[in-house]
Amino acid sequence: MSVNSGSAGWYLRRLSRMGPREVGGRVGDAVRRRRWRSARPVAPSVTGARFTAVLPAGAVAAVPPDAAKRLVAEADRLMAGRAEFFGVLRDDLADPDWWHDPKTGRRAPEGYAFDVPYRDEDVTGDIKQIWEPSRHQYLTVLAAAYAVTGDERYAERVAGHLRSWWASNPPLRGVHWVSGIELGIRLLSWVWVRRLLDGWPGAAALFEDNPVALKQIWHHQRWLAAFPSRGSSANNHVVAETAGQFAAACAFGWFPSSARWRDDALRSLERQLRANTFLSGLNRELATEYHGLVLELGLAAVAEADAAGVAVPPTVRLVLLRMTDALAAVVDDRLRPPRQGDADDGHGLVVDGAGTDRWASLLATGDAVFGSLPWWPAVAATDVRTPLLAALIRPYAKEGAGQAVSRPASRPAHFSDAGLTVLRGPAGIWCRCDGGPHGFLSIAAHAHADALSVEVRHDGVDVLADPGTFCYHGQPAWRRYFRSTLGHNTLELDGADQSVSGGPFLWTRHARSRVLSVDVSDEGVSRWCAEHDGYGPSVHRRRVELTAASREVRVVDEVRGPRRAVRLSYHLGPAVAADLVDDRAVLTWTRDGEERSAVLDLPGELSWRAHRGETNPPLGWYSPGFGRKEPATTLVGTGFTDGAREFTTVLGFRGR
Repeated sequence: MSVNSGSAGWYLRRLSRMGPREVGGRVGDAVRRRRWRSARPVAPSVTGARFTAVLPAGAVAAVPPDAAKRLVAEADRLMAGRAEFFGVLRDDLADPDWWHDPKTGRRAPEGYAFDVPYRDEDVTGDIKQIWEPSRHQYLTVLAAAYAVTGDERYAERVAGHLRSWWASNPPLRGVHWVSGIELGIRLLSWVWVRRLLDGWPGAAALFEDNPVALKQIWHHQRWLAAFPSRGSSANNHVVAETAGQFAAACAFGWFPSSARWRDDALRSLERQLRANTFLSGLNRELATEYHGLVLELGLAAVAEADAAGVAVPPTVRLVLLRMTDALAAVVDDRLRPPRQGDADDGHGLVVDGAGTDRWASLLATGDAVFGSLPWWPAVAATDVRTPLLAALIRPYAKEGAGQAVSRPASRPAHFSDAGLTVLRGPAGIWCRCDGGPHGFLSIAAHAHADALSVEVRHDGVDVLADPGTFCYHGQPAWRRYFRSTLGHNTLELDGADQSVSGGPFLWTRHARSRVLSVDVSDEGVSRWCAEHDGYGPSVHRRRVELTAASREVRVVDEVRGPRRAVRLSYHLGPAVAADLVDDRAVLTWTRDGEERSAVLDLPGELSWRAHRGETNPPLGWYSPGFGRKEPATTLVGTGFTDGAREFTTVLGFRGR
C-alpha cells in the first residue's frame, strides 16, 4: 500500500504550513517546470576545461593500513556486483538497472521527471531503493580503492557505471531528476570521483573532455539553481543541495554561470547551516543522523572551498566547530549518539569500507580540523575520509587566528535550546532526556511524537531504547508506529499521539515541551524535569533522577487533568531479554562475553504486558537501520488517570 501524500486533503494540510513567500516561490517553480517540459534548458559548449582540485601530495599515503584494507574489501564486493541498501542485498551492481527497485520488483516509469509519481510505491517502487545507488557513493568507494591501490580495474568500473548512468538518465528524464537532495549529493560524489581518479589516464576523458559529462554536470547545477528547497522544506535537503552545488561550482568551474552558482551556493550554505543548527551546535531537526549528514556535507563543502582557494565566511567553520563539539558531548562511552527522530542512513561523502564507525570518523575529522578538547572521548578507530578531508581543509586554528572562539571548558550535559539533556552514571550508564521542540520548521518533517521520552544505555547497550525509523514511503502503518508516542519511552493518553500528523513528513500540531529544571552539579545525583502540553487540557510532567551510588534511574510521570486512558511504554533494546512478573521485569543481556542484568520496577497502578514482534498493529520492534527491523520486547502499562496522579518507574543496574 502506498503513502497517500498526493490527495487533496494532504495538499491542503501541506499548504496550511507554508507562508506567503514560500507559496509564491512554489508557484514560480510550477511555472518553470511546465516551461521546461517544452523548452529544456540548453547547456553551453565548453572547451579547454581542466581539473585542478586535486589531493595534496601525501594525502593518500596517510590513510591508515587497516582503513585501507576495509576499503579494498568493500570495493572488491562492489566489483563482484554485491551491495546492501537499506536491508536489501543486491547482486546486480556489476551492471545495474538504474530505475529498478529490487525490493518490490518494480521499475520506475519513464517520462518527464516532474510527472513521475515517485511517492507512489505501487507505481514506482520503493524510491529510496532506486535513488540510493544513484547517489554514486559506492562509486566514490571504488574510486578511493583505485587511489589507494592504483588498480585500474576499479577506475574502469567507475567509468563504465558513470557512462551507463549518464546514458540512461538524460536531463529531466525520470526519477533521478525529481529531488534536489539527490542531485546535490550526486554532484559531490562526482567531484570526489574525479579527484580520486586523478592519477588514472582516463580521468580527463571521462569528465572534462567528455561532452556528455559536461552536459550532465551543467544540468545538475542549473536544476539546483532553479528549484531550491523552500520555506518549510528548507531542512537538511537544502544543505545537501547547496553543498553539492558549491562543490561542483568550485571543482568543475568550467561554465559561464560557475562563478555565480558558486557565490550563490556559498551564501545559501552559510545561511542554511546557521538556520539548521542551534547555537549549542545540535541540529535543529533533532534527528541525530541528520546532524551527522549536515556535518559531513559542511566539512566536504569547506574542503572544496579550501582546495579552490575560495574564502568562506567564518560563521561556516564556526557552525561546524560547534556541531563537532556537540557531537563529542552527547555520544555514549562507545561513541554512539542518541537515536532521536528520523534516520535514513544518509551520508554526505563515503570513501570507507564496511565496519567503519561513522561517529568516530566525524570526531577524528573534527580533531584534525578543529582540535579536540580535553573532555572529548578518546577515538581509537581509523578511517579513510579523515586524512583526505584533513589534507584539503585548512586547520581551524590558523583560519580563526585573532578570533575569540569560545568552546566548552567541560563536557556539556544540557543543551537548553535543543531541550536535550544527557545524564551520566558509573559503568557507562547514559540517559538521554527529551524536553525540546517537536521538530524543525512548520512541518517538522523528521520529528517523532516523542516528547519527554528517555533513552538509557549501559556500556553502549540499548536498555531502554529508541526504536528508530525503519521506513519513510510505502508502508504507512509502520511509518506511523515508529514515529508514534506509543513507539517511544514516554506516556500516551487516550490512544493518541502528543502531536498531530498530517502525513508521513508533516505534523499539523506540535506538542510544546519545556524543561523545568536540570541539575548535574552533584556527582552523586543528576536530575531533570520537563513537561509538555500535547494532551491539553491535561499536562504531562516527567522527572528523571540518576543516582550514582545505587546505579538507579528513577522516572516519575505526573499527569494533571481530567480522567484519561493511559499507556506507558518502555522499549527494550534487541539484546535485552525480559522476564516480566506483575509489575517487575528482570532484564538480562550479554556485553563483551559477560552477563549483565538490571531490574525494572514498573508502576503498580498500571496493568503491564510484554509485547514482541506484533504486526497487527505493529508493536515490539527495533530498527537498527533504515529498511531493517527486528523483534524487541516492549513493556506497556495501561490504566487511567484522574486529577493529579504519579507513576514511578525505577531501573536499577546490577553487577558491573
